[in-house]
Amino acid sequence: MNKKGFTLIELMVVVLIISIIAALVGPTIFKKIGKSKRVAAKAQIEMFGTALDGYRLDNDEYPSTEQGLAALTGKPTVSPIPKHWEEPYLKKEIPLDPWGNSYVYVSPGQTNPTTYDLLSYGADGKEGGEKETDAEDIVSWK
Repeated sequence: MNKKGFTLIELMVVVLIISIIAALVGPTIFKKIGKSKRVAAKAQIEMFGTALDGYRLDNDEYPSTEQGLAALTGKPTVSPIPKHWEEPYLKKEIPLDPWGNSYVYVSPGQTNPTTYDLLSYGADGKEGGEKETDAEDIVSWK
C-alpha cells in the first residue's frame, strides 16, 4: 500500500522558508506603516495650520494656548473671546494623532513667537525621539 503525505523534514523545510520570508519582509512592512503614520500626522498638522490661519484672518490673532485647537470647532469661551468668530473653521472634531495622542498646541509658540507651535510627539508620546522613527516629533515649523 502506497501512502502519500509529507514527512516531518518536508514540513520543517516549509516552516523554515516561511520564517525566512517573514523575517525579511516583516521589518519593511512595519517601516512603511510607521512612515505612513508620520505622513498622516504632517497632513493633519498642515490642515490645522490652514484652519488656524483662517481663524487669525477673522480675529487678528491665533487662539491662545488655553483656547487650544478647540477654538477651530466651536466659539471659545475662554479669554480672549474672539469678536469675529465665523462658522467652525473645522467641520469635524479635533482628531487625535495617528498614535492616539492629542496634538500639542502652544500660542504664542516657543519656536515661532509670532504664531504658534503645533506638534505631535509621535509613537512614544514624549518630547524628542530619533529621526525617521515613530518616536520622532512631527512639528509645524519644519
